[in-house]
Amino acid sequence: MWKTPGYIFSIYVRPACWWKAPFLSSSFNSSLSLSLSLAMAMARASSGLAYPERFFAAAAYAGFGGSQDPSKAAISHFENEIALILYALYQQATVGPCTIPKPRGWNPVENSKWSSWHGLGTMASTEAMRLFVKILEEEDPAWYSRVPEHVVEPVVDVQTNTAPLESVLQTTSSKSITPNGDSFPESKAASVENGSHSETQDKDVVLEGLGSVGIYDQWVSPSVSGQRPKPRYEHGAAIVQDEMYIFGGNHNGRYLNDLQVLDLKTLMWSKVEAKFATESQESPMTLPPCAGHSLIAWGNKLISIAGHSKDPSETVTVREFDIQTSTWSFLKTYGKAPVSRGGQSVTLVGSSLVIFGGEDPKRSLLNDLHILDLETMTWDEIDAVGGPPSPRSDHAAAVHAERYLLIFGGGSHATCFNDLHVLDMQSMEWSRPTLQGAIPTPRAGHASVTVGENWFIVGGGDNQSGVSETVVLNMSTLVWSVVTSVQGRVPLASEGLSLVLSSYNGEDILVAFGGYNGRYSNEVHVLKPSHKSTLQSKIMETPVTDSVDPLLPTTTNATRDFESDLETAQDGKIREIVMDNAESKPVNIRETGEQMLETLKAEKEELQAALSKEEVQNLQLKQEIADAETRNLDLTKELQSVRGQLAAEQSRCFKLEVEVAELRQKLQSMETLQKEVELLRRQKAASEQAALSAKRQSSGGVWGWLAGSPPDERTDDA
Repeated sequence: MWKTPGYIFSIYVRPACWWKAPFLSSSFNSSLSLSLSLAMAMARASSGLAYPERFFAAAAYAGFGGSQDPSKAAISHFENEIALILYALYQQATVGPCTIPKPRGWNPVENSKWSSWHGLGTMASTEAMRLFVKILEEEDPAWYSRVPEHVVEPVVDVQTNTAPLESVLQTTSSKSITPNGDSFPESKAASVENGSHSETQDKDVVLEGLGSVGIYDQWVSPSVSGQRPKPRYEHGAAIVQDEMYIFGGNHNGRYLNDLQVLDLKTLMWSKVEAKFATESQESPMTLPPCAGHSLIAWGNKLISIAGHSKDPSETVTVREFDIQTSTWSFLKTYGKAPVSRGGQSVTLVGSSLVIFGGEDPKRSLLNDLHILDLETMTWDEIDAVGGPPSPRSDHAAAVHAERYLLIFGGGSHATCFNDLHVLDMQSMEWSRPTLQGAIPTPRAGHASVTVGENWFIVGGGDNQSGVSETVVLNMSTLVWSVVTSVQGRVPLASEGLSLVLSSYNGEDILVAFGGYNGRYSNEVHVLKPSHKSTLQSKIMETPVTDSVDPLLPTTTNATRDFESDLETAQDGKIREIVMDNAESKPVNIRETGEQMLETLKAEKEELQAALSKEEVQNLQLKQEIADAETRNLDLTKELQSVRGQLAAEQSRCFKLEVEVAELRQKLQSMETLQKEVELLRRQKAASEQAALSAKRQSSGGVWGWLAGSPPDERTDDA
């Protein structure tokens, strides 16, 4: 059932380019002078006629009521979903709630119209009028300046006012109608051939999922089922086991925190009911909404890193989603974490994440470089030499040969870039190589993915419009080329879209989702790249300068890509390369391909032999390392034993020192006692001497008395 879309004004949206969000806060008006014309057009549309005259004027402009040729009506330029919404609102405003029975015949157009109208229920006529004008103003802000001077009165006939809608829907009459009334278009190409937009139905497609993509180097919008995610941009996307996970993003200035998954085998959407785990137990709490983050697949888990949020932290946060348990959790990191940011690039190199640039919560642009080791969860800030890229956000990054980090494009507050910088992660030195081929225009908010040695870049925007070209860079030759181009305001020419790499039957397939180019998108587009771009790069390649030649060495992925192309040729799908010279005849690739294949096989054997030697040397080095580790372990044990003995000796020394101190105290006490004893002895001797003297005196008087000598006589004698 169709639901009336909500119109929520954005509180904070930081666009890299002027057209990145429909509503902007007043704090950015001074820096967005280019949006003045759009605001004036919308103001003019809002200050015209009053209701209901303004509604009738809008309906006449859109083509309802039979006022003009349906093929020239404004509604003929709208998407099917918007056309159905406008039709339903017009019927609700002029006729009232839907009371007619559901069409019995299997007519996709009539069923879609009835479902849209019936889905409005008992909505008031005035509310339907306001919503009609509101949606028209969003789709065509300057409609009021082009409306006829006369105002068309309403036409109530249900049958006569559907011609414009039928003319729009009949162009894509082959549809897949779901039981709830939603309609989804079948697979159609969204490419440009000879300057015109083509929507080519693949009538031979009978497979499901990504197998329905039967053309090369063209974007295709496949038919998907299930409840589609809310339109968004600046979200995160990652592939795990043939499933594309979408997390977070920005919709109408509001950050999201839902986790959606698209089964690439069945192309069916579903929402993951995730839990949030704390240190103690699982909790029904939800993860804080965010946008401008990065989503990385790591084994059977997803890692969400950095991003803008309503209440940003001081440093970058790392979140992990366990697919088996459907549980989110925060990961604890060590070392000095980088400052909080959004719009950065995060690249998986081995078991490490390399983060570069972005914009912090204070809107300061960054160009710092940090590495997070996923095995130890330790941050390391890198101080590289050379000239780094200027501070930027919303750029793209890729790694080549597990050694070179490539940074392309991005934007500042005033401009967008199209420069390419390369970081040698062995010497940690920045360089800016010389480029060849069709160098892309400046852009920001683009998405990228690597396929072998080819780096595909999609979407983005500059200060004027969205970028319609899909370009590819051969990272070995540094040659740019254009893969395809789209026309019009389509989701592929958007900022903030996501791009991931999947495969089907051994063939690589690019999957794009979402984006914003004046409208938020929730559409899925896929592209099956051929190796034509690689061949074109080799044909147009010129001798590379010495400064560039050793920079990005060719890897064996090119051999794998070319062999896959030749295998396709052997299956009867040989493509002829027509040279620009009109006199030359088409060259069949089979004849030259076999020779090239033999040469490549010989080179492959040489590389395998060299690889075998390297493996032998690697085994020897591993054995030496193992022996060194064993010796190191033995020495460590001996060192621990010596440390134990030393600790025991130290303990004994400490005890002896304590005993010595106690003995010294006792010795001092004994000396004092000896002095006291000596004093007592002297006192005793003196006392004994006095007693003896007294005894002698008393003994002489007694014996004299006993002898008969009177005392006075002795006195006289004395």
